[in-house]
Amino acid sequence: MPNPSASQPAAMDSVFRALADPTRRAVLERLGARPASVSELAAHHRMALPSFLDHLKTLEGAGLVRSRKVGRVRTYELSPDRLRVAEDWLSRQRSVWEGRLDRLDAYLLSMKKEKPE
Repeated sequence: MPNPSASQPAAMDSVFRALADPTRRAVLERLGARPASVSELAAHHRMALPSFLDHLKTLEGAGLVRSRKVGRVRTYELSPDRLRVAEDWLSRQRSVWEGRLDRLDAYLLSMKKEKPE
């Protein structure tokens, strides 16, 4: 399977931009439990509705949530597959840094063995 973040840097940027805001992260956590209407989501945040809708647009633009409208009610749900873009990038970074720290540890241990006390 091709690496989605390597082939779509703009997609990865939009995911991290969306995740950078605490309000948007709170919305994602809430939607992790179940889908919710705009009014249900907005009720937990102290801001004007147009400002809150901007947060939802950012999340939807990043592909982290999707919405559907039935009558006058717009409901949002989590799109967890898109989170893999961030998860894959973070996993690769963790692997790189763990390797670096392991090499540093080995180097420091070898220096300690070479130096008589």
